[in-house]
Amino acid sequence: MTNALSFAALADPTRREVFERLARGPQAVGDLARGLPVSRPAVSQHLKVLKEAGLVTDQPDGARRVYQIDPKGLGQIRAWLDQFWDVALDAFKAEVERDQDDDIHPADEDQP
Repeated sequence: MTNALSFAALADPTRREVFERLARGPQAVGDLARGLPVSRPAVSQHLKVLKEAGLVTDQPDGARRVYQIDPKGLGQIRAWLDQFWDVALDAFKAEVERDQDDDIHPADEDQP
């Protein structure tokens, strides 16, 4: 279920932008809001959704909160995506082996 929440959270372009900004390192809401076309309270709401999806964590730093990407949440997405990568690699390997087998045993076109 975490994957569904994660992907739903990242489906919003503004949330994706906030998340991508956090990839550069931990930041406070005010820093994240700078340059975005939404208000600081809106950025806080986006961060709340990202946090509920397990994609970011926050820590108090004086009167402000500093957000960063949660490696555990990101790891869950990666693990989910990796299952498809493994299937794709297995299919690629089977295709290469089939091509190699065809090269080793070409069909003799001269036979009836």
